Amino acid sequence: MVDTYQTIAREARIEFKVKGSRFIGESRLTDDVEDAIGKLDAIRRREFAATHHCWAYRIGADGTPVFKYSDDGEPGGTAGRPIFDALEGNAITNCLLVVTRYFGGTKLGTGGLARAYSETARQTLDASGVKTCYHAVDYELAMEFPFYNPVHQLLARLQAEITESHFTDRVRLRIAVRRSLAERLEQEYAESTQGKATIIRLGPTSAG
Repeated sequence: MVDTYQTIAREARIEFKVKGSRFIGESRLTDDVEDAIGKLDAIRRREFAATHHCWAYRIGADGTPVFKYSDDGEPGGTAGRPIFDALEGNAITNCLLVVTRYFGGTKLGTGGLARAYSETARQTLDASGVKTCYHAVDYELAMEFPFYNPVHQLLARLQAEITESHFTDRVRLRIAVRRSLAERLEQEYAESTQGKATIIRLGPTSAG
């Protein structure tokens, strides 16, 4: 089961100049289309004097990503598609990539435009870095104290993350484990606690 995906490690902003035209590349983390459009609009408002705001997004870490791109008035295929190709070529999802252009007075031609937008997108992603995330499943565990050590060892073996812990008359933990290891966790948890502890599956999440 594939339960990993790649996104940008950080949001970034770079500038790139070609024959007087100023290109500004910006990356934004996003996990839904409405959020991506909101972040695009914020860049448009800030850079209101720019000639073009060309962009692409690729969203959806589970399955086939949803994507869209725009040339924003540049000749067809010279801006949005090269920006999108930078995302797809690096297998990056949950990201909005915007390239803002301030025209410098010299026309670049279709080939020159495509190269400029592609290079700005590439430099922006280089500055953003890549982070591998995984699909996880959240659980709530409750057990008597004698079972805590073997359970803790089990969680370490499966590289599960303990997100909350409470120690009263019993031990209560909230954890996240990779989706591909969820069934193994449930089975080995029952074995480690001799079936005398509780485990509640809370639902899916993501972790980096």
